[in-house]
Amino acid sequence: MNKNLKFTLLFSLMLVFFSTLSKAQSQMKKGDLVDGIAVVVGDEIILESDIEDQANFAKQQGATVADKCEFVESIINNKLLIYEAKRDTLIENRSAAIKENANQKYTQILGQFPDERAMLTTYKFRTSYEMKNAIEKIDSDNYYGQSKYGRITEKADVTPNEVTDFFTTFQYQLPEVKDEVSLSQIIMYPKLTNAHKDEIIARLNKIKADIQGGETFESQARIYSDDPGSAAKGGLYTNISKGKMVKPFEAAALNLQEGELSEPVESDFGYHLIQLVKKSGKQYDARHILLKAEPNADEISAAKKELDSIRTLIVDGKMSFKDAAFRFSDDKQTKFNAGIVTSAEDGSDKIEKLNLPPTLSYQIAGYNKGDITDVFEDVAAQDRKTVTIVKIDDVIAAHKLDISTDYNRIKQMALNKKKNEMVEKWVKEKLPNVFISINDRYKDCTFKTDWRKTVETK
Repeated sequence: MNKNLKFTLLFSLMLVFFSTLSKAQSQMKKGDLVDGIAVVVGDEIILESDIEDQANFAKQQGATVADKCEFVESIINNKLLIYEAKRDTLIENRSAAIKENANQKYTQILGQFPDERAMLTTYKFRTSYEMKNAIEKIDSDNYYGQSKYGRITEKADVTPNEVTDFFTTFQYQLPEVKDEVSLSQIIMYPKLTNAHKDEIIARLNKIKADIQGGETFESQARIYSDDPGSAAKGGLYTNISKGKMVKPFEAAALNLQEGELSEPVESDFGYHLIQLVKKSGKQYDARHILLKAEPNADEISAAKKELDSIRTLIVDGKMSFKDAAFRFSDDKQTKFNAGIVTSAEDGSDKIEKLNLPPTLSYQIAGYNKGDITDVFEDVAAQDRKTVTIVKIDDVIAAHKLDISTDYNRIKQMALNKKKNEMVEKWVKEKLPNVFISINDRYKDCTFKTDWRKTVETK
């Protein structure tokens, strides 16, 4: 495969490295640390364990890591971006926010496993502390690396002629697209009855009374809160920047005096009891107890009946799916876009069937282009129960990429190639001014960039 195209196709893998979970750089003896260092870029260190962990993760995601030298070079490129990003005064320092998010992400990952030990074993960490530190480190690398990549390539663009030239040059090397579908959806959250809402609010008021009667907020949060990101910490969130939390939560929290308790506050997540711990400038610390607004069987049934009547209007031609999505869908990501579902990978409205969530894949099985599914139950973000209908807008059989049917994808690949060329040029310009040291175990590697003209080899 042509090296330029191969580099372009590896772009997505390069971004995977930014989000890979790798082991934390734990405290080691001086000699052990030196022995474990593979590469130094400025003051950024790449350990041998980092390389192995990232290679293992990439393989788990289905990527091929046959050439370790090529793999290592991509990591060096990333570290150079990270190093320079931290020196770029136009890139905001988000260390505090990244640290706060690490615990939340840890809990989200934990929810995918039967218990904590199974998760730690799978990701090859010894303790939760080690894994949380690793998440924080990777999120930090992700933020700085992508920010610098964006700064370097922000003016990149391709003309239609450049897209055509790219396709003409590489058409026989472009990958095959697997079976795909284009889908639109209407998602509704079952509404709680007033009686059910009053019951939840009464529970929160009882908890509030117990706290005012001598129970600690921390203990009550650990016992009753449904928020997996903060319950174990006594409901505490620290260094909250204004605008980070949902508006009802933030408005209530910032109207409190330090130590004061709020009345029950409703948000998209449920009902909160909030205590302001500290306010300092544009940031604040707060504790909260969340009781999720989980709909019961009758409320789910009522929502299904309502959505089924909307489906009937669409099928009978009395309302378009687009208008119904705008008027009735609770999914903010799709309701203003005719309900169209887009790929998380590239934003395309064509999604490989193999990448569909299991429930959605099952529900559309057997349907043809233009069909609308029956109403079905599903679960959205934050484990919120939903009722949903899906329209099958198109069914696309597996095929080689072609400019007549896949222009936008080919345009993105051509743009990625141009961006990578811009980054390559930037790297060559930066090399003379950055200390880079590569361990002798990689002395036989033939790198795309001649790092050794500017590096000190150990």
